[in-house]
Amino acid sequence: MTAVIDAPRLVAPQPRGGVVQSINDSLVVAKRNLIRMMRIPEMIIFGLIQPIMFVVLFSYVFGGSMNIGGSTSADVYRNFLMAGIFAQTVTFATAGAGAGIADDMHKGLIDRFRSLPMARGAVLTGRTLADLVQTALTVVVLAVVAFLVGWRIHHGIPKALGAFALLLLLGYAFSWIGALIGLTVRTPEAATSGGLIWLFPVTFISNAFVDSGQMTPWLRHIAEWNPFSATVQACRDLFGNPGVSQSGAWPMQHPVYASLLWSVVIIVLFRTLAVRKYRSATA
Repeated sequence: MTAVIDAPRLVAPQPRGGVVQSINDSLVVAKRNLIRMMRIPEMIIFGLIQPIMFVVLFSYVFGGSMNIGGSTSADVYRNFLMAGIFAQTVTFATAGAGAGIADDMHKGLIDRFRSLPMARGAVLTGRTLADLVQTALTVVVLAVVAFLVGWRIHHGIPKALGAFALLLLLGYAFSWIGALIGLTVRTPEAATSGGLIWLFPVTFISNAFVDSGQMTPWLRHIAEWNPFSATVQACRDLFGNPGVSQSGAWPMQHPVYASLLWSVVIIVLFRTLAVRKYRSATA
């Protein structure tokens, strides 16, 4: 009599739960992305060149032609400008985050992560954390360049560090928007384009490069309630730079609180949507 032995059933590994395990998995993915970035140094180099070009071009092309608080001094405009350039730099990193996730999806790397017993949200969290580290490096280099062209802080180091923390928080919040875009489109090229299209109106319909008080009323209201404007205004307050708004809008009167509130809301909303999209895209 021949015994029939059932073949062992293959069971897909189950993701491990727990906050600590999720953090560990996220850090592992972040380390993987940081190592990848270091092996492709041109990614970091090109990420540094663009904001430096913005600083030099805006400072010397528009400096002296902008009226900031009744002054057309180039030095005044450079100090007014830098908070906007910092904020633009951290938000434009969103396009890179979306393209990186779309590339991982296109190459099937996400499917490989899915086969591992890891927290589902760790892949996206690790990616956004790695992008945050790269953004912080870019901001440090940009601050050095800003000092060289005449930008200064006037309210001390602690408040300046608080301003940089708000900038990085905004960049991290926007990276989740990039993550959602990267999961939605089919190619890295589409993610790059999709990540930049919406960023231009967000950054330019704001108080980053011009005094929003000089805009037409309807456009000024949009700029004053723009999350990007709140962070820019908060940084100017903390750096002690010119351009303190006389607007009665709540975000301009309490820019630090508004910046924190906007960033937290964006993180909670778009992280939830991105993780949900990730699960459905790999289900």
